[in-house]
Amino acid sequence: MTADYTASLRDRVVLVTGGTRGLGREMALALVAAGARVAITGAHASDAMHETMAQAQATAGIGRMFAIVADVTRFEHCARAVAEIRDHFGALHVLVNNAGIGMGVISDTFTTEPARFWQTDPQAWRAIIDTNINGAFNMARAAAPLMVAQGFGKIVNISTSDQTMVRRGYSPYGPSKAALEAASRIWAQDLEGTGVDVNVYLPGGAADTDFLPAGPNRKGADGSLLPASVMRRGILWLCSDASNGRSGERYVARLWNESLPAELAAEGARAPHVDKPAIM
Repeated sequence: MTADYTASLRDRVVLVTGGTRGLGREMALALVAAGARVAITGAHASDAMHETMAQAQATAGIGRMFAIVADVTRFEHCARAVAEIRDHFGALHVLVNNAGIGMGVISDTFTTEPARFWQTDPQAWRAIIDTNINGAFNMARAAAPLMVAQGFGKIVNISTSDQTMVRRGYSPYGPSKAALEAASRIWAQDLEGTGVDVNVYLPGGAADTDFLPAGPNRKGADGSLLPASVMRRGILWLCSDASNGRSGERYVARLWNESLPAELAAEGARAPHVDKPAIM
């Protein structure tokens, strides 16, 4: 990664929802290390939130990361979070919609026994939909007016692989991410000409996070797991000026070749949308 685009991250204000653990933590820490000022949210105060803050401080010093307790399923929490970030850092340039709930709330054996939709607890179904799609909308709805007013912004929505969207036993998680990808493409069109870009970013396979149950069956569909740190590969480019004007696109972290120049790496990681032939 070269300084020609990472320099634009210096003091850029980035909000990573669900940034206290897993994929969100990895992206937040990568951004702090690159010079960004990063806000993270969690639905509750937690040890993970404090640990992430401590790691950021050790990496970049005091004051580079700001933690907010905010439930993305509640719009008033999202509006308050955006206002607090603006007051604390003076701006908000990038929103990474990472907060999500996995299939574990439906069944703790979903990796070995498909979760049947007609046996699913409606409250658990609603929790996934409320967080994964409504939560992303709530936070984008709160942040977009500020971005449009300043004539610049980026929204990066964290998704999942095509196969997971339609995998047996993976509803409502898969459908929630399919909805988020459709929304992302619509939002990109809605925001055309405003200076605000919207893109989708995903690991490209099952990642080693607490979305998966512990134990011998902790593995992806192909028997392997990607490290959560795979999300560090492309997030700096997506949040930097190098991606200005790139909107309505989809990038796969697994396909990001860090040995290539950034533009070539981004092109190699750019994936088709779900209505086009899949490459994964």
